[in-house]
Amino acid sequence: MKRYCFALDLKNDEQLIAEYETYHQKVWPEIIKSIREAGVEQMEIYRVGNRLFMIMETNERFSFDTKEQADNSNEKVQEWEQLMWNYQQALPTAKQGKKWVLTNKIFSL
Repeated sequence: MKRYCFALDLKNDEQLIAEYETYHQKVWPEIIKSIREAGVEQMEIYRVGNRLFMIMETNERFSFDTKEQADNSNEKVQEWEQLMWNYQQALPTAKQGKKWVLTNKIFSL
């Protein structure tokens, strides 16, 4: 099992943040299926203010490249991602067109 942690900002608007959280209380089944099929065993998203942190635990099948290719060819995933862009804004350090930024672990106990 491998763990990855990511960060992303939401638009700093309380109504938009509330709507975003509502969507994440009932994520579309097609999205859950695509995440599981990619080899993600566990995923959690945490929020403080308008900053999000996502923790993802993956199995040995998981590959960022394979997941990206599958997502790009999945109409429902693309629809979800377009919808989520209404609420999200990339971190200043994000590459063009990318949302979630992989964080660097700097401490472990």
